[in-house]
Amino acid sequence: MFAKLVGRLEDADLKPSSRNLTPDRLRIEVLSGLTVALALVPEAVAFAFVAGVEPLVGLYAAFIVGLITALIGGRPGMISGATGALAVVMVSLVAVHGVEYLFATVVLMGIIQLFVGFMRWGKFIRLVPHPVMLGFVNGLAIVIFLAQLTQFQVPGSGEIAGHGVSGGEWLSGPKLYLMLALTALTMAIIWVWPRVTNLIPAPLAGIGIVAILVIALGLDVPLVGDLASIEGGLPPFHIPAVPFTLETFYIILPYALILAAIGLIESLLTLNLVGEIVGKRGGASQECIAQGVANTVTGFFGGMGGCAMIGQSMINVKSGGRTRIAGTVAALFLLAFILFASGLIEQIPLAALVGVMFMVVIGTFAWNSFKIMTKVPRTDAFVIVLVTIVTVMTDLATAVVVGVIVSALAYAWSNAKRIYASTYTTPEGAKVYKINGPLFFGSSDGFMELFQVEADPKTVIIDFEGSRVADQSALQAIEAVAAKYEDLGKSVQLRHLTRDCHALLSKAGHLVVDSDDDPDYEIAVDYSVRTGIIGGH
Repeated sequence: MFAKLVGRLEDADLKPSSRNLTPDRLRIEVLSGLTVALALVPEAVAFAFVAGVEPLVGLYAAFIVGLITALIGGRPGMISGATGALAVVMVSLVAVHGVEYLFATVVLMGIIQLFVGFMRWGKFIRLVPHPVMLGFVNGLAIVIFLAQLTQFQVPGSGEIAGHGVSGGEWLSGPKLYLMLALTALTMAIIWVWPRVTNLIPAPLAGIGIVAILVIALGLDVPLVGDLASIEGGLPPFHIPAVPFTLETFYIILPYALILAAIGLIESLLTLNLVGEIVGKRGGASQECIAQGVANTVTGFFGGMGGCAMIGQSMINVKSGGRTRIAGTVAALFLLAFILFASGLIEQIPLAALVGVMFMVVIGTFAWNSFKIMTKVPRTDAFVIVLVTIVTVMTDLATAVVVGVIVSALAYAWSNAKRIYASTYTTPEGAKVYKINGPLFFGSSDGFMELFQVEADPKTVIIDFEGSRVADQSALQAIEAVAAKYEDLGKSVQLRHLTRDCHALLSKAGHLVVDSDDDPDYEIAVDYSVRTGIIGGH
């Protein structure tokens, strides 16, 4: 399996001999990777502070996770690294047990993600409805916006709490005005630059011009170096220094499960989002394996783990990054910053990076969702708003699960109201109930209310040609109706049921009338009279 994934490196996304990899395309990919690397630095440092670890722990994670997922991930163009969604879960583990337990947790997190990938469970991301996707995108855009507000505080005095801002003294007076002006200038450059030239990605141009302006004029504004020093060496191999006991396993397992779930959900949703933008489908299970490999390796090299980053992925895509080269280059540039260019990178004004991220927020937020919500069913509009709010207030995994559950319940309720019956009497005097609509747990009560048991004649025919029996609750409802007629001494015939239904009806099965035009679909149920999974014919 892993060899097959590595073999993907020979595809047109990376192969140097590909006719798609022209010098112009290579330039775009490299410059896009440089832009992403510059934006990764303050994010990785900030999220390391959130998790309660050293800045290099976050930077190493951004490098290793970014490099591995760029090489073998499910969607070229995606960027992965240390994220706030994972950091807010890690902080309590680090506070109570220390950073070594975090490294062990990241290794176990990666193993869990590998298992999910090899089981090919990533395909279940297809069950996420579109309203949940819109809520996810809007919620993440708001989270990215809120995370940038910490840069408007006095450096070192505040911290990101969850997704918002807490503590610290806000900038005021000339410093605040200068920070806002430089942020606005960066945004204006990014907006205007594509109308001037496409030789350099607009975000990179914005960062470069504002940085040169600040250095040349000696402006007193917060810099990347004010957050922390990013100077360091190569990430060293390090086996987590924790006792290899069941007690340790019980400590790290809950955190690993939560981190694995959050990481995969955010990565797979970002995979779908990037796929929609570039018009290509990605491999969900391959992305799970890539995330698993990346986090397992990161845990052994002193990194805090990570997952896909929607903000940096949008920067890459909007800058023209379409292949694995951009993500790979971004990771290598980040390592080069740590090893050789820390002094230069630390001179970049935070206002320039904030301006880039604000433009990402504007580009990421689904502004058309306001228009969509006036046209779609009220339930879908509610799900969009709900997922957005829950994403901002809690975390992405909770928001997606809540959104899927609400959407599923709304769908079940909508289908429950669709069941009805048309009746007629045969020349022989039998009354026929033609059932229409799906019969499942949500509609079983409505199905039982369709029949006038006491008023019906001696012979009753229940025809399921226009219905579909979906689960055990439906079978129980059929048997309950049949039992009511039998208790009154009336004859009941069940027609147009599938043969798997025949076998599963433990009491009413003898009432089924076989016919050549019986429907042929599988019933998804595990009924007590049989073992295993029931298949159709």
